[in-house]
Amino acid sequence: MKLSEHLAGIDSGIRDIIMTVAEQAKVIQGGFMMHYGTSNTKNVYGETQIEMDKWADRVLIENFKKTGIVKNISSEERDHVIEFPDVKGGFGITLDPLDGSSCIKTNLAVGTIVGIFSDGNVLGEGKNMDAACLVIYGPLTTLIYACKGCGAHEFVLNSESVFILRNENMKIPDGKIYSPGGLPSDWTDAHRKYVKELENQGYKLRYSGSLAADFNQILHYGGVFMYPGLKSKPEGKLRLLFEANPMTFIANEAGGAGSDGTKSIHDVKPVKVSQRTPFYIGSKEPVKLAERMVGNKK
Repeated sequence: MKLSEHLAGIDSGIRDIIMTVAEQAKVIQGGFMMHYGTSNTKNVYGETQIEMDKWADRVLIENFKKTGIVKNISSEERDHVIEFPDVKGGFGITLDPLDGSSCIKTNLAVGTIVGIFSDGNVLGEGKNMDAACLVIYGPLTTLIYACKGCGAHEFVLNSESVFILRNENMKIPDGKIYSPGGLPSDWTDAHRKYVKELENQGYKLRYSGSLAADFNQILHYGGVFMYPGLKSKPEGKLRLLFEANPMTFIANEAGGAGSDGTKSIHDVKPVKVSQRTPFYIGSKEPVKLAERMVGNKK
């Protein structure tokens, strides 16, 4: 089944946005050879921007604007929310145009992450999100979309440049992979004990440095991805709006969970575009274990 056919029963606006992501994913897939290397600019986090990041950001934003139904966009590559004042009552979009772009140089998988708010409030809590997408550019180009209460579904781009259903109603299995971010020397004692407990239970380390790719692995094999609050950076590294919220939306629809170590990511109230968060995501049991051991949740 084609992606366009699978989307037939959902809200028309959400359908149009997901199809825009799908069409522009094909454009982005073809852009890696032409947009290589770093730029002379930095993003809101003070990080040197990858040229491919900036180009993918422009491609997606220009085409979201063309839909005529997007009210505003918050992108990891911008220091402000982009507003389209002529659109009344439109959708809000959070965007990480190319997550894991530091891995491009070594040809590892990277991805596009999109969150969709029907109420147009990109600074709303994650629990108010209505849909999310994850595109992975790897040996295959795949797209996972999830809508509230409708599950998570994976599509693969075929030789005819059409996204075809590969995995309907995905469920994160009870696998034993763990993907740990941050320097171990900078972990808190509670987090270090948590990782030791996972290892005692037989979890095996698999980590690439691309959140999109590592989460995709957890989604298929089970386990937990984590980037904790560090001793030097208790607020964490990953971005609440652009990474944690949409990924958690997909995980929830696939029977998993996402947490900041104390509570669901979707219960965290964003207060600024650049907000960071500790992050644990994957199968429910290891995420709950993190809340017990790291956040002392009963």
